[in-house]
Amino acid sequence: MVEIHPSLKDESVLPKDARIYVAGHRGMVGSAIVRRLQTEGYSRILTRTHAELDLTHQRAVGDFFRAEGIDAVFLAAARVGGIHANNTRRADFIYENLMIECNVIHAAFTCGVPRLLFLGSSCIYPRDCPQPMREEYLLSGYLEPTNEPYAVAKIAGIKLCESYNRQHGTRFRAVMPCNLYGPHDSFDLENSHVVPALLRKFYLAQLAAQGDWEGIRRDEQRFGSIPAEVRAGLAGEGGRPGVVRLWGTGAPRREFLHVDDMAAACLHIMQVPDDLYEEACAAEGGSAATSSGPVPHVNIGCGQDTRVRELADRIRDIVGFEGEAAWDPSRPDGTPRKLLDVSRLMRLGWQAKIGLDTGVRSTYQWYLGQHR
Repeated sequence: MVEIHPSLKDESVLPKDARIYVAGHRGMVGSAIVRRLQTEGYSRILTRTHAELDLTHQRAVGDFFRAEGIDAVFLAAARVGGIHANNTRRADFIYENLMIECNVIHAAFTCGVPRLLFLGSSCIYPRDCPQPMREEYLLSGYLEPTNEPYAVAKIAGIKLCESYNRQHGTRFRAVMPCNLYGPHDSFDLENSHVVPALLRKFYLAQLAAQGDWEGIRRDEQRFGSIPAEVRAGLAGEGGRPGVVRLWGTGAPRREFLHVDDMAAACLHIMQVPDDLYEEACAAEGGSAATSSGPVPHVNIGCGQDTRVRELADRIRDIVGFEGEAAWDPSRPDGTPRKLLDVSRLMRLGWQAKIGLDTGVRSTYQWYLGQHR
């Protein structure tokens, strides 16, 4: 049994003077968690860049934990990317994610850290999972092949938390978000997820329609190279706007959550008292709880999904692009539908507040602001 740090022995709520380590603070999710913690009055926030601390190195991670007296961990550090990156860098995705979560979770246990929240992904569920996807559907079928290595690593993170809880009495928890978007997302067209990819493609096409090739050059300097297939569609003919080339058929449905909502949910779950948390996790009466304690994972989402083709139309309107979008069915669609069951999350007293249109518009404004 881990000896609980004095500052958290008798407190259900994470105290304001807790020393909180946010792993992955430069990423979209980690930076949102830091912002949320600061807004809520937490001032003892620990962060390390990759250059300062390589989380794939076990000894370095252990030394860091032993030196810092950490009270709580938000484990948001991960190798992430869209379908193309997941499918072409499979070894990187499984190796780096396994190493990060193994090192951080084990160091948290050995150093007696009272609370840890591991962030995963909804891709942990089977490709043909019943909808909406409940927590107990984990490991009930085959995974989506294009991101299987990443999903296996995230499943391992859940099982690490569960196993340490059952064997050692830790109070580690895990959250599985739907598709996230927002400030500090990756707009690299080789690696990005669907929302930033669509925003950038339509923005570049809008610049091309205006003849603003200098703006395109600046965008490329800021957000990375423009693939040849995207560049080929930018130049229109006869004064008409170019064509935005999009992957797949646009038929899959996805659930989207703004990253600021995700950060709020993470802090909320970290603060839920153990008895209420266990009650919520056991309410389904399925595999969500055992005699040794609750399986720690909770779905995080808004409970509504959108067809990718409809999302593209909404983003085209937000950007103001009047040209054509051409879908390429030879490219992979990924999982047909991913909608999370968020009933456990709602029993824990939290629900999303930022609507999709509002969130995408604010993300687009953030993206535009990076060009200044």
